[in-house]
Amino acid sequence: MDKQQLKERESKITEMAVEFCNQKLNDECASLCTKLIQKLGRKRTAPLQSGRPEIWAAASVYTICSVNFMFAKSSSLYIPSTAISDYFGTSNSTVSQKSRAIKEMLKISNFFDANFTLQEIAAKNPFLNLRMENGFFFLG
Repeated sequence: MDKQQLKERESKITEMAVEFCNQKLNDECASLCTKLIQKLGRKRTAPLQSGRPEIWAAASVYTICSVNFMFAKSSSLYIPSTAISDYFGTSNSTVSQKSRAIKEMLKISNFFDANFTLQEIAAKNPFLNLRMENGFFFLG
């Protein structure tokens, strides 16, 4: 797959993920999904070149949702994980596995990642005010 084909594929996957976010979530989620997919597209091994685009789009949305605790019913943007796989016509277990692979590829934490966290979630992060001095953590 040449660079042009890869860019077209990345664009298609992004479009699908953004459409889902616009319908079911919000603009900030769409922006984070776009950022995530673009980062995948820049990987040297080009993971987006293989597999169904629907699975990549679903896994990208799933990754953003899981990092932002959107599968918890207490979340203001609550969405069941099955809603993602149902929308894209994919298997929930496949999407979950692909999301795990994305997190490993991009070194995304399961609990907090400054690059892919909603502002609402980041503002509530207790670790946001920690600083390290002489090997010790302090609030500040």
